[in-house]
Amino acid sequence: MKPNSRVISGLPRVRRVDGAIMRTSSVPEDQEAIIHPSREPGEEPVTPTVVMTFTQPDYQALCRLAQAQDAPRQFWGCACRAGLWEGAPLTVTAPALGAPYAAMVLEKLIALGAKRVLMLGWCGSLASQVRIGDLIVPSRAMPGDGTSPHYGPEAGEILPHPDLYELLAASLRKQEIPWHTGPVWSTDAFYRETKSLVKSCQEQGVLGIDLELAALLAVARFRGIAAAALLIVSDELFSLKWQPAQGSQPFRAGRRAALHLALDAAAEAEERNV
Repeated sequence: MKPNSRVISGLPRVRRVDGAIMRTSSVPEDQEAIIHPSREPGEEPVTPTVVMTFTQPDYQALCRLAQAQDAPRQFWGCACRAGLWEGAPLTVTAPALGAPYAAMVLEKLIALGAKRVLMLGWCGSLASQVRIGDLIVPSRAMPGDGTSPHYGPEAGEILPHPDLYELLAASLRKQEIPWHTGPVWSTDAFYRETKSLVKSCQEQGVLGIDLELAALLAVARFRGIAAAALLIVSDELFSLKWQPAQGSQPFRAGRRAALHLALDAAAEAEERNV
């Protein structure tokens, strides 16, 4: 199966009604959702800026750096804590692993007041120039998952918010860190990253493969919030053999840099009201 390269467009605008997110454009009645994300009575809001991650080590490191004080809340088992970075309030969540679960968590965060989301994740490299420990700022997500098509009229590439994307890219241009920008393919099936899929992605210039990016960008666009991602290369598949980082020095260095870069971008986005 070749990745689809059509661009999603024409998504409906949204508005908030009593804490819930509602679509404002007219759609066929049978296409209206039955269940809507909402803020329950007595439920505290989250900060407008959220850093969303997918592993416990990254979540714990972000909470330490952001000096999160309160006990975590849980959304379907996903932890959520408030903190500060450079004076900017933010919320850290994890581990929202996999597209359906991550989309559910993001829907709840948006219902609770999230307006901009920076994703910090790990990915596999599909390109020989992209090595373990390098960073990727995805310029677009190519959906191979089953969740993102539910948030758009057709399958196709999904773009990050341009201002959040540029904040991350501008920060990396000032660093002496190996980094790349380009398309990332999202899959639901970690154990079905086949040779034919890797070759197909390589033919289209795809840099990496992950589990959540397409779904989260699709939810963000559908709900009218800003979202972008910073990915750490944790393994390589471009040779058609799996090479995991296994705690290598380049991966540790890339991850340390990514943690600070994600927080810096979140604070700047909060300050600029992106």
